[in-house]
Amino acid sequence: MEIDIQKKVLEANDTEADINRMFFKDQNVFVLNMMSSPGSGKTEILCRTLAKLMPTVRVGVIVGDICTTNDADRLKVTGAKVTQINTDQFGGDCHLAAHLIIASAKQLGCKDLDLLIVENIGNLVCPAEFDIGEDARAVVLSVTEGEDKPLKYPLMFRAVDIAILNKIDLLPYLDYDAELAVDNMKQVHPHLPVFEMSAKTEEGFEPWLEWVKIKVFEKTGK
Repeated sequence: MEIDIQKKVLEANDTEADINRMFFKDQNVFVLNMMSSPGSGKTEILCRTLAKLMPTVRVGVIVGDICTTNDADRLKVTGAKVTQINTDQFGGDCHLAAHLIIASAKQLGCKDLDLLIVENIGNLVCPAEFDIGEDARAVVLSVTEGEDKPLKYPLMFRAVDIAILNKIDLLPYLDYDAELAVDNMKQVHPHLPVFEMSAKTEEGFEPWLEWVKIKVFEKTGK
């Protein structure tokens, strides 16, 4: 019975996601779903990314959290258009579903955007299961997490288009095998592009920025 319920939930979500996808196509905006576990540095990556992309690329962000507006407040400082979704009012869901995205996207005004980033709720399980109508998915793993995360949560790493290994500035101080972490990602997703970077020092940041710019241009022609 639980399997049937889950199947119905995902089918309903996929229908909503298809509606979102048509809307985003009509609005000519590239949509990127950013996912990670809590504490990976995802928000800091986005703060640095927005600062470097704008104003050439017009960016809006939908921030998902169970509670608080902490991440949204940080992102607003960049000057980007930002809106918040808190899921505590819906029972504390650990992911953003497709039906929550469309209202927030309309609130931001997608006609004025080239890039819409969805900062999903920190979780390496549920967000990977829910299509929100995005064009691409990214996952952030940090060197303060286990190298075996891709093997423990394979669906997340299979479901994304690119991965970021963040906080590489800490490698000299940690007993962490970055090569093994990347190998584990590629064991799950053999051709997955992996960007090794530090959001703090911006080491390795340029390949990630170029990837984003290319994807935005491919869809919008801008």
